[in-house]
Amino acid sequence: MSARKIIALAIAGYWLAHCSMAGAQDEMYWESNFGPITLASIAQRSETPEGSSTARLILTGDVSLSADNSTGARLTEPGGDYLVTEYALEFDGDGQSATGREDVSYTSYGSFISTHVTITKVGADSDVVVTLNVRAFMNVGDVADASSYAATQTLTASWAG
Repeated sequence: MSARKIIALAIAGYWLAHCSMAGAQDEMYWESNFGPITLASIAQRSETPEGSSTARLILTGDVSLSADNSTGARLTEPGGDYLVTEYALEFDGDGQSATGREDVSYTSYGSFISTHVTITKVGADSDVVVTLNVRAFMNVGDVADASSYAATQTLTASWAG
């Protein structure tokens, strides 16, 4: 069996809304985009490679995150074959003692935070480190083509409420 090569999983973070309220500056922005994630090749059907990338979100209030649930977020090769693609999120704070929220477990790309998740700002803690995790595996009963697979997952931040 030839190896299934997965490369170039591009991850991007975007911010929305930068406004002033009552003379104070409210801010919400990604300090940088998530870096690319390259997963190991799949040589055996039982393998499930994982990878991650982090980005810091600067905020002065509660923020909602949503994700791209389109097929663009699914690892697909140029011929149209695809792999089961799942995402998860980790936060450096829990939303109670530090800005953040509880982690989001691995979920299929099509339903990954399909509504939104809220990051709660706590006290003077004005940032949260968000880790985007991805894993991939072959469909049951299907043999994926040996090729390069790519996807783009976009996380969008907006004001909560």
